[in-house]
Amino acid sequence: MTDDRRMLSDTLNRYLAGKYGWEHRAKAAYQAPFHDPARWAELSELGVLMALAPEDQGGFGGAGFDITAVFEALGRAICPEPVLAALLSSRLLAAAGADQEALLAGAVHHAAALGELDAPYDLSGIATTARKDGEGYRLSGRKSVVYGGHVAERFLVAALLDGTMALFDVAASDAEVTPYGMIDGGGAAEVFLDAAPATLLLAEAGAAVQDALDAGTLALCAEAVGAMDVSFDITLDYLKSRKQFGTTIGSFQALQHRMVDMKTEIEQARSITILAASRIGTGAQSRSVSMAKNLIGRTAKLVAEDCVQMHGGIAMTWEYQMSHYAKRLVMIDHQLGDTDHHLERVMATRGV
Repeated sequence: MTDDRRMLSDTLNRYLAGKYGWEHRAKAAYQAPFHDPARWAELSELGVLMALAPEDQGGFGGAGFDITAVFEALGRAICPEPVLAALLSSRLLAAAGADQEALLAGAVHHAAALGELDAPYDLSGIATTARKDGEGYRLSGRKSVVYGGHVAERFLVAALLDGTMALFDVAASDAEVTPYGMIDGGGAAEVFLDAAPATLLLAEAGAAVQDALDAGTLALCAEAVGAMDVSFDITLDYLKSRKQFGTTIGSFQALQHRMVDMKTEIEQARSITILAASRIGTGAQSRSVSMAKNLIGRTAKLVAEDCVQMHGGIAMTWEYQMSHYAKRLVMIDHQLGDTDHHLERVMATRGV
């Protein structure tokens, strides 16, 4: 953490604590449009999006630790704003050498339309196709669970062009978009393309798409670390205040041991996320990110379940924060590849 990154993290944490408090988050996360446009503009003014791109692309960051600084703070607040969509889109636009000034300023929402029903994680199975049409192209297919797609004005679509994965730019107005809210807050969309007009950005986009997915996966790992930190703190406070049999339950040694074990697991998750961040931009990027996501998926589920169990029934109620942190932690495992998917990726690169 450089001084600049620490300053960004502190600023973002203070902003989210003051402007994206619990009551505001509960409203914005689950009611259409599943985000707050005014808060999005303020986040953009703080430079949150600029931190996701390097200087030669108009930002001031773009490294692995810039991504983790932003998303760990977002995870502490389980903020539902479509920053993940902006990160994925920024990496793709950078690879294509396209202008992303409007994206980084928060003026135009972009979303990366990559996964499909039959290819949610492994994009080698995508079926969306592109065909030449005069000076442009036409895309046909369906993209599923497009993060940020519920508010997107532009879609960056992965489609097969003559059997090779290519990247295209499609206006949201030229696609059929079905927005919806996700179970853990925030929004996504199904995107239907029926000979939709498109502009070719990259003819061979496989490496660029994988880089964007790696960056997005790292972001989710950092978000989970932030959410686990808060979950631990909430549970610790509860154990110190909840009384049973005339004494605080935090004095029971069995629960103390569980809290120590949980803290150890969280620190391991933090360490592997730091390792993955340090390897962004190196040949070990994909393998390290998959190692982190596999461990994060298992640890986040463990933390969510243990925190709920140590709280008892109150942790299952809508009004109590812990239930929402637990939902988010469990669902992070299913974004951009679950534990099984990333374990298979690590095994496939064994010895690399």
